[in-house]
Amino acid sequence: MKDHGPEQSEPDGSDPRVAAYLARLGRRDLLAAPADRATLVALHRAHVERVPYETLQIALGHPTPVDVAASVASVLRGHGGYCFHLNGAFAWLLERLGYAVQHHRAGVQGARAATPVGADGNHLALTVDVEGQPWLVDVGLGSAVHEPLPLAPGRYRQGPFTYGIRPSEAVPGGWRFDHDPSAQSFVGMDLDIAPCTLAEATTRHTELSTSPESMFVKVLAVQRRDAHGVDLLQSVALTRIDTAGRRKRVVESAADFEGVLRGVFGLDLTGMPREHLAAVWRRQADGYAAYQEKKTARA
Repeated sequence: MKDHGPEQSEPDGSDPRVAAYLARLGRRDLLAAPADRATLVALHRAHVERVPYETLQIALGHPTPVDVAASVASVLRGHGGYCFHLNGAFAWLLERLGYAVQHHRAGVQGARAATPVGADGNHLALTVDVEGQPWLVDVGLGSAVHEPLPLAPGRYRQGPFTYGIRPSEAVPGGWRFDHDPSAQSFVGMDLDIAPCTLAEATTRHTELSTSPESMFVKVLAVQRRDAHGVDLLQSVALTRIDTAGRRKRVVESAADFEGVLRGVFGLDLTGMPREHLAAVWRRQADGYAAYQEKKTARA
């Protein structure tokens, strides 16, 4: 893995994991494709459509490490991960296919945050230079981008959402990604433009994946983007947002929970005991009920 300012590399498909990864994306046809913008867009779309953002392993109590080998193995097992896993694995794939990839320390501002968090390290972002233009490449934002965005000020429409790219007010010389407010999942992301290593970008993984105070530990999140919208499971609330609007329902049972993970998000649950999944559903259902009671009391 290149650390700082990698040069354009020659494609290397000799590692059998590359073909397996592309098979997971349903795009084995791209193994010998040129490392150009069209291929990058196709890979990004396929990744967010096939590999969901998910914190299920954290909810099960055994978070996956964020080194490249572990993250790639997670994808190949039919799992997903959160930003550190997804962007870490995707960067590895892109480099093997000949792209110049840079890792960046970043910070996502939650839906209830009053001010930007800056590049506080709760997120890993990627940039890729293609044909002289830097692109924001991020398959780890869950409800957000379906395809890469040019790292240039502007407003960009993708499906039902409109995103903004502008200079960051919180990170000198950095960039700001503004999410569409209708997604209601997070406000935006600030990116430090200085490239760094994967290890430098993921120093908060242990804290975020194990601390009882972390939202990643408290609330299960599973999200999958497609060309028309996004599916989101937050705790036991399943929401679909697309051009037709917003539909929401509560996942009412452990069996329903397992069906949603498999059917809506395409997760392979092999090796996850049914009773462990049921325990996750029960904890999340209890937490959701308590949250709803508090909302009602405040109203």
